[in-house]
Amino acid sequence: MSALFSIDQQAVRIIRADSKAQILSTLSACFADVYGLDPAHVLERILEREALGSTGFGRGVAIPHARIAGLTRPVAVFLRLEKPVEFDAADGMPVDCVFGLLSPDQAGAVHLQALAAISRLMRDDRMHGRLTTAPDVDSLYALLVNVIDRDAA
Repeated sequence: MSALFSIDQQAVRIIRADSKAQILSTLSACFADVYGLDPAHVLERILEREALGSTGFGRGVAIPHARIAGLTRPVAVFLRLEKPVEFDAADGMPVDCVFGLLSPDQAGAVHLQALAAISRLMRDDRMHGRLTTAPDVDSLYALLVNVIDRDAA
């Protein structure tokens, strides 16, 4: 996938959520399902990071992230919401795309580089538009893999 992080096809989903708490819970469950992690521990770490300040990036995007012991490399989950949800974003706008990232506990620079790559991807208005209008999860995954692989080259 990328030199910075992996995203499994099963980690790309379209979900219905009514609150930030529900989004984070679903995100944690997806990380657990796809990457074999403990969902309660993942949620605890994500909430610890969220307590420092909202990961609502702005422009309809949130990038919840945390560091987890036991991972060998950063892994990602992408959730598109069926309808935008309030997320305490910096710009006050609700989010419709959530790009979660978990990195190994000691992955300081690698974690920051992966976050920067995700941030660049999600700041692209054309890409955001494509992600919000893709007809299904297979199309979403194809879009993500194409741009991540292109940027890694």
